[in-house]
Amino acid sequence: MANTLLPIEERTLTPDQVERLDSRRRRGQLMLVICFQFLIISLLLTLWSGQDIFLSPGYAHPVAYLNALTFMISAVAGLVGLRLRRGSNEFISY
Repeated sequence: MANTLLPIEERTLTPDQVERLDSRRRRGQLMLVICFQFLIISLLLTLWSGQDIFLSPGYAHPVAYLNALTFMISAVAGLVGLRLRRGSNEFISY
């Protein structure tokens, strides 16, 4: 009997195709972990960004720029991770 939890297009995959699919989903999980790690760092950097913006003269705001960069990296890694993990119906904890 076919596994009804699997999408229809995944029910007839060869073992090599299943390995590639699992590899893609593992990379997606890795990207989601990277996303959340960068998000935590950027939230911590937010504590210093306000002080950097108000007290640094001119356009010299290195912590604010670093904070913006970490938010962007987090967003990109999250979107890539979600795209790579698409179709997964289970939580992967490795």
